[in-house]
Amino acid sequence: MADEPSAGQRTARRAKAAERAARETASPHYKWIVLSNTTLGVLIATINSSILLIALPDIFRGIKINPLAPGNTSLLLWLIMGYMVVTAVLVVGLGRLGDMYGRVKIYNAGFAIFTFFSIMLSITWMHGTAAGLWLIAMRILQGIGGAMLMANSSAIITDAFPSNERGLGLGLNMVAGIAGSFIGLIVGGLLAPVEWHLVFLVSVPIGLFGTVWAYLRLHDTGVRKHATMDWWGNATFAVGLIAVLVGITYGIQPYAGHTMGWTNPWVLAALIGGAVVLAIFAWVETRVAEPMFRLDLFRIRAFTFGNFASLLGGLGRGGLMFILIIWLQGIWLPRRGYSFESTPLWAGIFMLPMTIGFLVAGPVSGWLSDRFGARVFATGGMVVAAGSFVWLWALPVNFDYWQFALALLINGLGMGLFAAPNRTGIMNSLPAGQRGVGAGMSTVFQNSAMVLSIGIFFSLMIAGLSGSLPDAVMHGLTENGVPHDSAAQVASLPPVGVLFASLLGYNPIESLLGPHTLHQLPPATQAHLTGHEFFPSLISGPFADGLGVAFTFAIAACLIAAFASAFRGGKYVHQDDDEPLDGDSQTPAELLAEGAE
Repeated sequence: MADEPSAGQRTARRAKAAERAARETASPHYKWIVLSNTTLGVLIATINSSILLIALPDIFRGIKINPLAPGNTSLLLWLIMGYMVVTAVLVVGLGRLGDMYGRVKIYNAGFAIFTFFSIMLSITWMHGTAAGLWLIAMRILQGIGGAMLMANSSAIITDAFPSNERGLGLGLNMVAGIAGSFIGLIVGGLLAPVEWHLVFLVSVPIGLFGTVWAYLRLHDTGVRKHATMDWWGNATFAVGLIAVLVGITYGIQPYAGHTMGWTNPWVLAALIGGAVVLAIFAWVETRVAEPMFRLDLFRIRAFTFGNFASLLGGLGRGGLMFILIIWLQGIWLPRRGYSFESTPLWAGIFMLPMTIGFLVAGPVSGWLSDRFGARVFATGGMVVAAGSFVWLWALPVNFDYWQFALALLINGLGMGLFAAPNRTGIMNSLPAGQRGVGAGMSTVFQNSAMVLSIGIFFSLMIAGLSGSLPDAVMHGLTENGVPHDSAAQVASLPPVGVLFASLLGYNPIESLLGPHTLHQLPPATQAHLTGHEFFPSLISGPFADGLGVAFTFAIAACLIAAFASAFRGGKYVHQDDDEPLDGDSQTPAELLAEGAE
């Protein structure tokens, strides 16, 4: 057995490693290594927030579950939203851990955890409800790794880039994160028809590469502040936010004959109870010595108004992506001859102009915000986004694609103009020792807005559909020879079933009417009812009513976000980049030496 190294040898190794780390971080190329790796981490985390959306039909067929069956609606919703809920809940605490123990350490652990649970998802062997529950559990655990990546990536970039270049670095990272949610649609749509396990397996080699690369090349250079963990704050925040987000998730499901579940006692208890617990959380945070959620950061004007604008922008953008996809899948694509089964993939492809807008505007606006500040670009971006929603509202349901594509491009440009400068303004406003928790707080607003937005938009669409959809369905089916009782049964189904059928790329009439009733009709009638024209034409009018309500909300949210952004103040950079906050903090040089141990 080899002799144990002596204390002197260990000290020499640590010194050599610290020297290497100091040399690498002093290199002008180090900041680009940081940006490349953290952008890869955020990209893979956000791709996985949407990759299931297009792949769900193939996944449910693979595990032999009918997602439209009443008892399986919860499985459908939690597969879509579970990952987003856990990332929204955990990012603040994980950002706080990064401030305490090293942002790179928490980030590296996130890459490893994310990769491990991607492997666990890709080896799913069960079927039925057990498989659905397994996938949900593994997605939630995968989300913990994703939250570690998202909570610390912005802080690591802010540490590595000088203040006059952060806009470009954070802009590229932010654009990758937002673009990832659209890229996930295409990746899922391409891989799932080949083999649904590939939807999860595709993240594994990227995760392994990113984990090794981060471990070898990233170093903690930010100020680290030693503190105790705020367990009461973490517990009350997690319980309160989970309760609110779960309440919203179940609020869009039918309950006791109602089209939605907002009168469900359990939903009301979750929403009210969650709000009460969050109020208790806010009180706790004013009483503990080392709070998880630094409420005093809201004294910084740029931080407060930047996050408020981010929340409202997320509310206007998040759920609308689902509505636009349903618009394409349920109406526009079938009427142009696309099979219902192929519409999920093509919907992702036809949404690409929005991604292009992000990719063009984000880096440019981030670079310009380094010179002129965030306010004019972030505010202007929200105004442009609101204008694009007005354009979309004015389109007929059966639009010409060039008009739709141009509106999406303008929307992407507007959101790109907003996202990068807004994030840069938030991060520049933070003290060096609070960048991890500040980035986590900012990500909470962003991720929570996505879940809230889905609940709001689905609720608005269902409210719009419920007024005219039942009569339209009843009249259309009976006019084509469907027995009155069968037509009445379909017409009485909650509108959310129609939305889910369109979202999943199922043939809506075939799924909702059922083969038993269809086989009683003449072949020509069957072909007409399940063809590309009948259902899209049937729901076009009711769907337009729902779109009007949803776009009104999106326009209002974006305009209020623009108003909030305008009040952020001029260009502001917190002036303590190289100084510890107090006697318990560590400087970058001390961190490099400790990290080498």
